Amino acid sequence: MKIILASQSPRRKKLLEQLRLQFKVIPSSVNENVKETDPVKLVENLAFQKACDVSKTNPDSLTIGSDTVVVYKDRILGKPENRDQASKMLNELSGKQHFVYTGVALIETDHKSSIVNSLNFSEATKVYFSKLTQSEIDAYIESGSPFDKAGSYGIQDDWGAVFVKKIEGDFYNVVGLPINRLYSELKTHFPNVIINSISINS
Repeated sequence: MKIILASQSPRRKKLLEQLRLQFKVIPSSVNENVKETDPVKLVENLAFQKACDVSKTNPDSLTIGSDTVVVYKDRILGKPENRDQASKMLNELSGKQHFVYTGVALIETDHKSSIVNSLNFSEATKVYFSKLTQSEIDAYIESGSPFDKAGSYGIQDDWGAVFVKKIEGDFYNVVGLPINRLYSELKTHFPNVIINSISINS
């Protein structure tokens, strides 16, 4: 059975490669502009929609969908549309704490692309930011890095990493995929896929 990552995120691709799974990338075409105020429902529903979108045309496969958002004071921060939005978000997060939620959906299909097994879950990580100066924020925005990331930052970035004072929870969840939880769920609910797909090569 083939494994598919329904995401064009290079960060999720790299994280999934760390599990030593053999998979291919087929990005979803699902519209992410969904009006939902509950972050858990939002990321789990979008992850499931993304996985469904790709799985319906890929029989005999296990499709992995995922979605990540940043939440500050009960407000969901998505990807910034321009420099001003990125600056506003980073100023809001400066010196404060926020949460990062990532939802994951796993959908297994049979030879007719019908769903035979599925699983949906999410993880939350608490992130503490140091106090940022406007010049630091401007320099980060100038790099172009904020524009494809929820909350306008990437914890794995060379410069964005210095903004994060500490975290409580899964580091990789902030990057975009909670690989410890994902691997655990795969072993529990899709053991044959794991056994048949893990590469023994480094």
